[in-house]
Amino acid sequence: MSRRFTPKVVTANRLREGDVVYLTADDRWTPFHHEAELIEDEAHAQMRLIHATAQRLVVVGAYLADARVSAQGPEPTHFREAFRTRGPSNYFHGKQADLAPAQAGSRPPDDPAPAKAGASPPPSRQPRCAHVFLFRLR
Repeated sequence: MSRRFTPKVVTANRLREGDVVYLTADDRWTPFHHEAELIEDEAHAQMRLIHATAQRLVVVGAYLADARVSAQGPEPTHFREAFRTRGPSNYFHGKQADLAPAQAGSRPPDDPAPAKAGASPPPSRQPRCAHVFLFRLR
């Protein structure tokens, strides 16, 4: 006897930036899990996955991820998918930087407190670098 199908969302990584993205019902790729299309039919899920994998110049690594219904839209059911919705965990950048201004007074965990008048400068840290790899598409 086969297992009951659980709702899914189609997820992938954007080819140029590497950001996690989700396929919406209107065929857009969004970085927000709650905007993804929640698929409750196995055949429809397979069709959406085929559609996603055909977009090789836009996304890479498309797959179906388990999700559940919530008032805000689909929610991840597995810790890996919940982690992917938040983005990198070492400091705020990408999605986290976009959402940070909404959190009044919040700073990335490794940022020093604002300097006081007459205080010595903070100890030097390794610079934050983002490596960008550009691929030439044929």
